[in-house]
Amino acid sequence: MERSAALDHIFWHALAGAHRRHSSGTDTARRYTQGFSPIIAFADPARPDFAALAPWCEPGERFYCENWTGAAPPGWRIEAETTMFRMLWDGAAPVADPAPEAVPLRPEHAQQALELATLCKPGPFGIRTIELGDYFGLFDGERLMAMAGERLRAPGLCEISGVCTHPDYQGRGLAKRLIGKLLRLHQQRGDRSFLHVMRSNPAHQLYLDMGFKDYLESTARVVVAD
Repeated sequence: MERSAALDHIFWHALAGAHRRHSSGTDTARRYTQGFSPIIAFADPARPDFAALAPWCEPGERFYCENWTGAAPPGWRIEAETTMFRMLWDGAAPVADPAPEAVPLRPEHAQQALELATLCKPGPFGIRTIELGDYFGLFDGERLMAMAGERLRAPGLCEISGVCTHPDYQGRGLAKRLIGKLLRLHQQRGDRSFLHVMRSNPAHQLYLDMGFKDYLESTARVVVAD
């Protein structure tokens, strides 16, 4: 599979590029501003500049960080570590919208989206995460059954993220339909779709079956500012 410098280092490219207005930090280390997804990234993950990041972090804050190994510097501790797959779409997007009834999620839906993410744990998610891109939800009356949306981006690339379905509505293919909707949207924009999934998540096989391919596997950590 052809390599992409932006996709290889997508968290930094998003925080320092398309989402710079939603982030805080320096030219060597950045984080999403409080309220967005609790993610940090470094210009050089081989030499993470935690000292530059410290002024924008509060004691006790938890962050997700990828592609960094080694001991935690003073003032930080590693709470969890695993690996995750970055998967790149390698199929044909749906010709027709598979979820035409999906509702664009707006600020008035933010609390419901956060509650669903807290229940389903699709990855780092904040009350303002749905502002990072187009998010769509499927509703049963006023109840949010499932959602999916966009997070990281770089020129020609857009991530599908926040994919989750309430346990009461699983097994109906709702998330798959929302992913298809986003794939079609990205194709229309000329973007290549990608996503992340933890190694232990059984959804990895589902994404392979859908047409995503493993692009790389990287270290994923949860770190805490002490």
